[in-house]
Amino acid sequence: MIRLGVNIDHVATVRQARRALEPDPVAAAVLAILGGADGITVHLREDRRHIQDRDVRLLRQVVTTLLNLELSVADEIVGIACEVKPDQATLVPERREELTTEGGLDVVTHQAAVAKAMEQLQAAGIAVALFIDPDLRQIEVAKILGAKAIEIQTASYSEAKTLTTRQQQLNTLQEATDYARQHGLHVHMGHGLNYENVREVAQIPGVEEFNIGHSIVSRAVLVGMERAVREMKDAIREARA
Repeated sequence: MIRLGVNIDHVATVRQARRALEPDPVAAAVLAILGGADGITVHLREDRRHIQDRDVRLLRQVVTTLLNLELSVADEIVGIACEVKPDQATLVPERREELTTEGGLDVVTHQAAVAKAMEQLQAAGIAVALFIDPDLRQIEVAKILGAKAIEIQTASYSEAKTLTTRQQQLNTLQEATDYARQHGLHVHMGHGLNYENVREVAQIPGVEEFNIGHSIVSRAVLVGMERAVREMKDAIREARA
């Protein structure tokens, strides 16, 4: 069964819109776990646009499943991760102007910076994953750098406008998954996945984990977090069956 990591960043986005105390992403995490989430994912950005340091520290205390912290290679954020010790750290690219993460981390170009961050995180006993494009060279370098897992970004698939393009992108995800597995890497996926398009990706053999946020949080606004998570788990389970 594919694990589901629920990204609760956008619960914090709603809170930060008013600089208020609610909704509390920590409370959302508890409800997500009650709904069947296998893990909780948050992105501590350098500009703190949604998740705050306080959230990460409290989540470490209350998350009884896997806590996955997404972060850039910035020294300050890596230092916080090493202190808090999430179960998993996923290194992602970050740009101040972007609305959400745009594309995967270019580990080929930024090998030195990625290697430095990975070394610090691994020394703190934290498992490291790299959020990368479904590109064979990126996967190869991820393995060389010593990553145990990669999260393949699925934006090109999720944003495909035609059935032909969608199938091409699905084939690319399959090829990348096969290549990563041949190199001994665990395969996670995420970005733009929703209750419908997750079904085809869930049928790719070798995928072990999804990290999904915006779609679940959007659904939770209407039906509640527990139900929204259960429905995503059901969609993945039915597709896999």
